[in-house]
Amino acid sequence: MEKTKKKGMNLPNKITCARLIIAAILLVILVLPWDQMGVDWPVYNVYGTVNANLLYLIAGGLFLIGSVSDFLDGYIARKYNLVTDFGKVTDAIADKVLVNGVLVILAVNSFIPLVVPVIIITRDIVVDAIKMQSGKKGKVVAASWPGKIKTICMMIGVTLTFFYDMPFAFIGNGIPIDQIFIYIATIMSIISGCQYFMAYKDSFMGDM
Repeated sequence: MEKTKKKGMNLPNKITCARLIIAAILLVILVLPWDQMGVDWPVYNVYGTVNANLLYLIAGGLFLIGSVSDFLDGYIARKYNLVTDFGKVTDAIADKVLVNGVLVILAVNSFIPLVVPVIIITRDIVVDAIKMQSGKKGKVVAASWPGKIKTICMMIGVTLTFFYDMPFAFIGNGIPIDQIFIYIATIMSIISGCQYFMAYKDSFMGDM
């Protein structure tokens, strides 16, 4: 047990570090001024209903890989008892960089409403503060089911957004499935944030 923790860079940690690298690459390719650099990404017309920019398709692929790795490293770490402090910290950083960074870019590019990253990032700041204060007092803040639903829905919603809501865009019913998943994730984010606050408010309000 102790020997595993001292190694630090076990398989789950390597996957987490890879996700952090993927997140950094993803953000870089999305913020680079390609037009000013003289690069025109090809746009493909899919079945006459969707015009898909190759840049966002690549970004969607990277985001999907990063999202799958998020579940994979956690599963391996718990199953084989490979949880480390390094992994916990790096995993949290990788998640915030991957999801929150992408949400800001999608909002700036008018793919999603600006209120979504504002709510998500604000919630994360509040929850992280609660976890930090609770940790100082020896209380472990467990993940809540709304938080888990929020994560799953956000991963699905953002991936679909990058892929222009395909295959649902071909149905032609006008219902933006990608946006629905993102809205559900945003609502679950608010609910989970309130749950964290109510469950652990004594950790910091007791000092008032």
